Amino acid sequence: MHIIDILIFIIYMISMLGVGIYFLKRNKSQEDYYVGGRKMTSVHIGLSVVATDVGGGFSIGLGGLGFLIGLSGSWMLFTGLIGAWVSAIFLIPRIYPLAKKHNFLSFPQILNHYYDNKVALIAGIISLIGYIGFTSSQVLAGAKLAAATFPSITILDAVLLMGVIVIGYTVLGGLKAVIYTDTIQWIILMVGLIFIGIPLGFIKVGGWDAVQTYLPDNFLSLTNISFVQFINWLITIVPIWFVGMTLYQRIYASKDEKTAKKAWFLAGLFEWPIMAFMGITLGLLGRVAFEQGMFTEFGYAPGSPIDEEIGLPLLLTHIFPVGLMGLLMSSYFSAIMSTADSCLMAASGNFTTDILKLSAKNSRAIRYSQLATLVIGVLAILLATKMQNVLELMLYSYAFMVSGLFVPVLGTMFLKKPSSKAALYSMLFGGGTTLLLILSEIKLPLGLDANIFGITLSALIFIFIQVFQKKKS
Repeated sequence: MHIIDILIFIIYMISMLGVGIYFLKRNKSQEDYYVGGRKMTSVHIGLSVVATDVGGGFSIGLGGLGFLIGLSGSWMLFTGLIGAWVSAIFLIPRIYPLAKKHNFLSFPQILNHYYDNKVALIAGIISLIGYIGFTSSQVLAGAKLAAATFPSITILDAVLLMGVIVIGYTVLGGLKAVIYTDTIQWIILMVGLIFIGIPLGFIKVGGWDAVQTYLPDNFLSLTNISFVQFINWLITIVPIWFVGMTLYQRIYASKDEKTAKKAWFLAGLFEWPIMAFMGITLGLLGRVAFEQGMFTEFGYAPGSPIDEEIGLPLLLTHIFPVGLMGLLMSSYFSAIMSTADSCLMAASGNFTTDILKLSAKNSRAIRYSQLATLVIGVLAILLATKMQNVLELMLYSYAFMVSGLFVPVLGTMFLKKPSSKAALYSMLFGGGTTLLLILSEIKLPLGLDANIFGITLSALIFIFIQVFQKKKS
C-alpha cells in the first residue's frame, strides 16, 4: 500500500481510540458503561445493531460465500431480516418494560426474573463462552484482511494489531463508545461499498461481459444453495435475535420501547437486501478476478487452491488506486471492529453482572468492568491465533449460544409459569450436545447443522420436565 493509504488508515484507527477516550470521563456508572445510560435514539441503535450483526465476520464471510457460490449466498442475511423483525414484534414488547422497571443490564437477568439464579448463572456462562468465540472470529477476520492487504504483516501480527485497537476503545468508553463508533463505522462501510468497492471492482474486472464469461451460470442465480443449507442458516441465525447479549444491551439502551422496535426494523432492512447483496457481489467479483489471473502475482493462479475468504481482500488490494485503497480498508476494518467491540462488551457484561454479580452501585464498578473487558479481550485474541476460518468460528459461536439458550427464552414467552428445572437441563443438554457434535466432527444426517440437534434435544427435555412437574403438582 502507498504511504497515503497507510496514513489514512492510521488516522482512522487513532480516531476510533479517540472516541473511547472521549467517553472515558463521561461514564459514571455501570448503567452508562453497559447500556449507554438508556437514552439512545433509534438511528444510532439501528445502525449499531446491523453493524454488530453483519460486521466483519459476515462481511469477510459473505465475500467468501460470493466467491464460492455467487448471489445465493445472500440468503444467509435474509435470515437476519427475519430474526430482526420477528423479535421486534414479539420479544421487545415483552422485554423492554421489564428491563425499564428493574434496571436490567444483561440478558441472563431476564431469565433470573422468570426462572431463578441457577438458570441465570448457566446462561451467563454459555453467553460468555459464545461471545469470547465470536469476538475472536472478528479479530481473525480483521487479521485476514490486514495480512492480505499488507504482505509484510503475518496473520499473528495482524491479530495483535486488531486486538489492541478494539480492546483499547471498548475498555475505555463502554457501550456509548461502541454504539457511536458503530454508527461512524457503518456509514464509512456503506460509503466504501456503494461508491468505491462495487463500481471500481466491476470496472476493473471487465464489466458484465467478464462476469458472464468467467463465472458459471449458477453464480448469478438465487437458487444455488440446497434447502438444507438454508435451514441450517435459518436455525442458527434467527434464534440469536432472541438470545444475543449484544442485542439485549441495545434494547435496554433505547430511550423507549418504540425506539427499540423502530431500530430493529431498520436493522433488518439494512441486513437484507442492502448489505447481503453488497458483500456477496464483492466476493463474486473477487472470483472473476481470480479466474482472470489477477491474483497470480500473489501466488494464486487460476485453478490453484485458494482460501475463499482471501479472495475479496486480494481483489481490493489489486484494483484500487492511491487514497481510495486506504478508505476502503478503513471501511472493512470498520465492519470488523463494529462487531468485535459489541461482542467484547457482551462478554464483559455477562462476566461482571451474571457471574461475578458485581453491584452496579459499587463505586469501583466501572473499573472492575474495564478490567474484565481487558482480560476477556486478551483471551479472545489468544483464541483467534488458534483458528483459521472466520465464518466457521462465528457460526460455531452462534450455534453454541442458540442451542443452549433459545428454548428457555421461548418458555418465558409462551408459558405463565415456566419451570426453572426444565430451563436448566434444557440449557445444559442443548448447548452440550451442539458442542459435542461440533468437537467430535461426527458426520450428521442430511448435512444438517449440529445446532438443529442441540435445539431439538433442548426442546424435548424442556417439554418433558415442564409437563412432568405440572402433573406432579
